[in-house]
Amino acid sequence: MKDIQHIFFDLDHTLWDFEKNSSEALFEIYFEMQLDNEINDVETFIATYQKINAKYWSLYNHGKVTKSQVRTGRFQDTLNAFNVSNADEKAVIIGETYIQRSPYKTNLFPDAHDTLRYLKDKYQLHIITNGFTEVQFIKLDECNLTNYFDLILCTEEVGVNKPNPLVFNTALSRTNANPSESLMIGDNPETDIRGAQNCAMHTVLFNPHQQSHDLNSIEIQGLKELQNLL
Repeated sequence: MKDIQHIFFDLDHTLWDFEKNSSEALFEIYFEMQLDNEINDVETFIATYQKINAKYWSLYNHGKVTKSQVRTGRFQDTLNAFNVSNADEKAVIIGETYIQRSPYKTNLFPDAHDTLRYLKDKYQLHIITNGFTEVQFIKLDECNLTNYFDLILCTEEVGVNKPNPLVFNTALSRTNANPSESLMIGDNPETDIRGAQNCAMHTVLFNPHQQSHDLNSIEIQGLKELQNLL
């Protein structure tokens, strides 16, 4: 990878520890909304939500549900899984509270800042994220990440999501980057890795949980490994 000049990062699940931050917010909301009166275990509530949320994001990434459907539907389905009373009404409240609170959580994956500082001295760094624009910039600012990146591209600006080639080509165009000199780092095999590879970019799969896949890509389990690769 000696010719790399531009490095594009995913944000959620790659730099910003989505599961940890989400769990913290949901834990607080669970008790504030007195869901413990109808759902016996907070961990089961969070685990159920995480599975449903992943399904909704997969649909959103492929343009099959809208932003508003993601924000409310994931909580409606979670509450309905436990037969919670007035689920639709509570889902709206929880959805709004969650969006207001979770972006201010500041858990990053280990060595995020050290690695970004190291890379910033050698490469131009950028973000490409499918996350909602209004919350992604809060996350970056709250975690003191914004200044590392020259381009922060939220796919809402493009009108389609990763893995659509238009997203990657837009990012390459805005940064005047050649695909052969560009590297995409992300956790999602389809949206981040295959999407970037389809645009002739180099890739690194961030796979801290060592999930199985059939990708032909460099793989890391920790961000600090990038310091040895680049």
